[in-house]
Amino acid sequence: MIGWLRFGHNKRRPRVRGQDRRGQIPEMVSIHYRPPEIDERLIPGHREGDLIKGAYNRSAVGTLVERTTLFTALAKMDDPGAEAALNGFGHVLNRIEAQKRLSLTYDQGREMAAHQRLTQATGVKVYFADPHSRWQRGINENTNGLLRQYLPKGTDLSGFTQEELDAIVWQLNTRPHKSMGYRCPAQMFTPDAFDFKSHHAALFALGT
Repeated sequence: MIGWLRFGHNKRRPRVRGQDRRGQIPEMVSIHYRPPEIDERLIPGHREGDLIKGAYNRSAVGTLVERTTLFTALAKMDDPGAEAALNGFGHVLNRIEAQKRLSLTYDQGREMAAHQRLTQATGVKVYFADPHSRWQRGINENTNGLLRQYLPKGTDLSGFTQEELDAIVWQLNTRPHKSMGYRCPAQMFTPDAFDFKSHHAALFALGT
């Protein structure tokens, strides 16, 4: 209701904080058009995505969390821009078998401006959450908090190689979860290939 009150100015000042980003990204498909099975979290392959940014927002690492199994992937990026996001996310997604790369739910960050090209390159349909609605991507937000243990705020993230990021995220993917009967995300995501005794077994199930 505060936004409707009169303040005695001739013109209302434009809002900078919390400004709606709609219209800045072409051809966005809203989260409200997402198929119901994504909300039900029954079929692996639907992800939430985001960027973890480094010092002065000059570097970034892409994060992808699978909604059903919590299986997480990190993507190396050259910078926080749209082309870097396209290349980084595209590379990591294409290492996953096609049956398990179905959709991605993202916020309305400008780094996803090339989402149509990402869909063309990977087959992954991109949906956009509402502005200022972090709970619509709550799984990813929680995971980013855990990843900050390895990728602290205020550090330069550009020095991490993809191999180093894979090693970091493997620690999360092999951590048992009470909510999943004390199974770990890697075990849930690749049940036929996972060997808990070996950190080399089914790493991302990507054939690397």
